Amino acid sequence: MAAYIARRLLWAGFLLFVISCITFVIFSVLPAGDPAVARAGRSPSPELVEIIRVQLGLDKSKPEQFVNYIADILPFLGGNGINFGFSYQTNTDVLPEILERLPVTIFLTTGAVILWLAIGIPVGMLSAVKTGSWMDRLAMGVALLFISAPVYFLGLVAIFLFADDIGRFPILPGNSAYGDADSLLGRAEALIMPWCVLAAAFAAIYARFLRGNLIDTLQEDYIRTARAKGLSERRVVFRHGVRAAITPIVTLLGLDIGILLGGAILTETVFNIPGIGRYAFNAINLSDLPVIQGTVLFGAFFIVMMSLLVDILYAFIDPRVRY
Repeated sequence: MAAYIARRLLWAGFLLFVISCITFVIFSVLPAGDPAVARAGRSPSPELVEIIRVQLGLDKSKPEQFVNYIADILPFLGGNGINFGFSYQTNTDVLPEILERLPVTIFLTTGAVILWLAIGIPVGMLSAVKTGSWMDRLAMGVALLFISAPVYFLGLVAIFLFADDIGRFPILPGNSAYGDADSLLGRAEALIMPWCVLAAAFAAIYARFLRGNLIDTLQEDYIRTARAKGLSERRVVFRHGVRAAITPIVTLLGLDIGILLGGAILTETVFNIPGIGRYAFNAINLSDLPVIQGTVLFGAFFIVMMSLLVDILYAFIDPRVRY
């Protein structure tokens, strides 16, 4: 197991390097807006733009810019600690800005994960056990509706209908005061609507996914053997069926958590939540390359680490898995 984890960590480092290269090419080498022009403001003089380019290090060649960026991230290449560079727009360190917004994104992700698991898993189990019933048809119909609705559309509809300030039926607290809430309870109250919107599509996906897996699992020979031994249906479903059917859900959950920890861009943008996703969205609009690279690397790091954690958990969930 230790050798396997070491190999995966080395592979993760290589993947992060490749992702950094791709991000740099997309936002720096390919045609895009000039960060120096965006920093200079309206109708800047060529002299001012050139001065800003020198200040930001944009006057250097593209390979030199990339090497300097990698050297800042990896201290053993000559940097003074891990540094994701400086924002072109605010001239502030990128890493502290990301770390400052990380708790907000973690809080948003945690609440949404708890909510969609609490809804999706029971609904999927019920639909699998009651296959073909009106409850199954209703649950899968609603799930398909939520899967089809984009997050930004569902968020705007939720604000229009349920926000406490502009909603037609104001039954949920708004989130505009999230940054002003001093207590954990106040911030949780401000995130009720974003949690519901973010969890809606995921709960529907997990319900349909678990339903399909559980239906197939309940047709296996060992399930019929368990029933023949006289075990109760509840024990057959929970102890034997769900345990086998939920293994792919663990993979899906790990990847989804990793993606959201890297920034739920649409949800944070629609609800104006000051998380990593909102930070990345603003950076893309302003062609702020260091911020874009920093947020992309952070998201990739979470995805790689969650993937590794899921692989390790497989050995505990399924005794047949060995590394």
